[in-house]
This record gives sequence, C-alpha cells and structure tokens, in this order.
Amino acid sequence: MDCAFTTTHNAVSATAITNFYLSKKSSNFRFFTVKCSNNLSAGLVERPWKVADARLVLEDGSIWKAKSFGARGTQVGEVVFNTSLTGYQEILTDPSYAGQFVLMTNPHIGNTGVNFDDEESVQCFLAGLVIRSLSISTSNWRCKETLGDYLAERNIMGIYDVDTRAITRRLREDGSLIGVLSTEDSKSDEELLKMSRTWDIVGVDLISGVSCKSPYEWVDRTGSDWEFNNNGRSKETFNVVAYDFGIKHNILRRLASYGCKITVVPSTWPASETLKMKPDGVLFSNGPGDPSAVPYAVEAVKELIGKVPVFGICMGHQLLGQALGGKTFKMKFGHHGGNHPVRNLRKGCVEISAQNHNYAVDPESLPKGVEVTHVNLNDGSCAGLASSKMKLMSLQYHPEASPGPHDSDTVFGEFIQLMKQEKVKA
Repeated sequence: MDCAFTTTHNAVSATAITNFYLSKKSSNFRFFTVKCSNNLSAGLVERPWKVADARLVLEDGSIWKAKSFGARGTQVGEVVFNTSLTGYQEILTDPSYAGQFVLMTNPHIGNTGVNFDDEESVQCFLAGLVIRSLSISTSNWRCKETLGDYLAERNIMGIYDVDTRAITRRLREDGSLIGVLSTEDSKSDEELLKMSRTWDIVGVDLISGVSCKSPYEWVDRTGSDWEFNNNGRSKETFNVVAYDFGIKHNILRRLASYGCKITVVPSTWPASETLKMKPDGVLFSNGPGDPSAVPYAVEAVKELIGKVPVFGICMGHQLLGQALGGKTFKMKFGHHGGNHPVRNLRKGCVEISAQNHNYAVDPESLPKGVEVTHVNLNDGSCAGLASSKMKLMSLQYHPEASPGPHDSDTVFGEFIQLMKQEKVKA
C-alpha cells in the first residue's frame, strides 16, 4: 500500500496535494495530515548536552575552552602531558604529580571506570586532569564508580572536549607551562592569566605535602593474581628503610614480594635515626618537584651513602646525584608515560619503561667512580647510576611500573644482591 502525508506549513497547500492523489482514483493510497507549530513564546529550552563551562588559561596567553567534570573552582598548576595508553587511575594517585595538571595524550579516558585496588597512594595529589574525550559509560568487571564521581569526591578538577593534541604540540615546542583551570565565570581571562604568570613550581618543596607524618610498617606483597615474576627470589629477609618522598604503593609491594621487611619513614627522618634501626638497605623513593628545593633530604642521603646499601628511584635518583656532588636540571617538558625506551648499558639491552619526572641528573657533573648504567634513548639523558664502592644504585624511572611494562622489575633483585653482598662482608 502507498502512503502520502501532508503538512500544513508547506509552500504547496495540503489541499492541492490531496486533490492530486485523488485524481489517480486509486484505492491504494491512504492520507493523513501532520500539523506543525512552533511555540517560540515558551522561551529557550535547556540543551540536552553539556556546553563549555571551563577555561584553561596558559601563561603564554592561550585560552582553551572546555567542559568540566569532577570538582569545580579555580586551580593553578604546571601542565605536563602523559603518553600512557592505560592506567589513568595509577597516574591520578601518583604523588609525583603534585602541583601539576596531567594532560593525557590518549584521547579516550574513563571507559574502565575506577576501582579501589589500583590506587598508588591514599589520595589524589595532582592539580587536575585534562583529556580529549570523557567516556559516557564504563565497562569493566572491577569498576566501582565513574571517573567523574571519583574526582568530585576527591576535590580534583577535570576538563574534556579540549584539543589535547594542540596543547601537547605547544608543550613540546615551548616546554612545560603554568596554567590556571577555572569554572568560575566571575574570574576574567586577565585575572587567570595573571595567576598563571605569578605562580611558579621551581624551588617549591612539594615533598613535605605528600610524605607520611610518622613511620609505619609495610607488609603487603603483590597479589597472587597479579604476580608476574617469581624467579630469583631470595629466601632471606632483608630489613629496608624506605624514605617516603611520595612513594608509590607498588614500589613497596615489589620490595615485599622480593623478601623485604619494610619500614617507611617521613622525608624529614634523620639519617642518624635510620642508622640506629640497623637496616640492610635504604630506599629513596620517587616524589614530586624540584630536588634542589629539599636540601634536608639531600643531607640525609649524603649521610647514608657508603654506610649502608642504598637504592634511589626517580626523585631518589636525583637526590643521590646531588648528594654525590652532581647537579640536576629542569627538563624542557620532562618524561611522563609508559613507553620510554632506556638502554641498560650493563646488560646491553633495551628496556621499555614507565617514567614521570621533570628533572634529570647531569652526568658530566658526577665525580669519578660513579657509573652511568642507563641512558634514555629518546634524548640521551641519564637514567641510572651505580657505584659498587659506595654501595649505591639508582634509576630515574619506575621499575615497578603501575602503569607500564615490567621490563625493569629485576632491578629489585639487584638491590637484594647488593644487600646480600654487604651481609656476607659483615
């Protein structure tokens, strides 16, 4: 059966169309009329989609309109980009991001939601999250809540529907930039720009804000469902003091899985108190910011070098560099991601690594007897140090990953061997 319909607002009248089909004298036509009307007097109807309600103002004067999620308000921080494809929850809870807006280069974020097992610390320390596309739904068997709800509960701002590729290119060309993120209409662009140009992250002690306040014992190992390396584990137990400069939980889990009994101490813990605890080794953890801003930590490291085996990770690596008399410098845009190639000079192999740092050690400034063991293949920067005489080793990146590859996990076994050798000498 054929159908025809007419509308009362067309230029051709409904009557003319009806008469045309009646002239065909066919019983196969059925007619109906649709009446259309516009009620403009009802006012504007609220749009069914979210509109831009946030601004990211960078110190170079650029203004980026976006949509907000998570918390609302105004926040200032250093904008860095992270190239990891997965692991946004571990990134959110990494204390090393304190004072920074993290821009994810992977465009689609939030699709797996959030769970409470993947957190790397007790809270979120970053200033905010910048993404291209926020997933409208979650699909993962471990999901407990959405990313937006998770950030809102922790008072962390987030924005999406912003050109993250363009911002990343700007950061690569100009270096890391200070930015202000705001959802407040009462603040003008000029006010936000002034905020971005009067705030600085260089020389600020960010470690004291993320470190624990008193010592505690850590016992949790990597869960059996997630364990990926059972080779070469020592049956001995080694007592390790871990300095918390912003330590990630998975560093502690990996140490415990390798047979360490761990006491975590605050960043200001005196070296003399550490030596009274008679540890088999000392770990200097990752942490945020400028190593030159924490001279008290450098002094503690300096007092412990040569007296006990030590292992530095990320910030700990930089503090070791300064304690040895070397210099550190701020990189153009740093290393942030789970796909950085590093050459292991001792083993003659390449490891894909997870990294998060804006500062690096200048190898030319180090004294004789200190060996550069790892080199970043992207820019040739120093990624690892060692000295058998001073019983020390360090990595600029994260061997525990979370998120990222497991290529460098065996370095925890090397730390065990360093402590074992010292035990034999004793």
